[in-house]
Amino acid sequence: MSYDALFYAGNEEPHFLEACTLCSKPLGHNSDIFMYRGNTPFCSQECRQEQIECDEARERRWKKMSSKKSATETSKKSATVQTGTLVASN
Repeated sequence: MSYDALFYAGNEEPHFLEACTLCSKPLGHNSDIFMYRGNTPFCSQECRQEQIECDEARERRWKKMSSKKSATETSKKSATVQTGTLVASN
């Protein structure tokens, strides 16, 4: 495959199989490519595994933050006091 064939027609973005997503090492034409989540290429099982672990850690942090936020919002709702102006006339 020629270098020109790695570019999308009319765009200057490289083809997604040109380099490892994690370390940017060029992917060889006769070497294995390790895929993750559809169209994310990696040069080795190690790079792929590192990305998987990073994604899992990010998801755990997101879930933890999300549950804390939900608990905080729930406690704020129960502690909310409504205020307003009362007008009385004779």
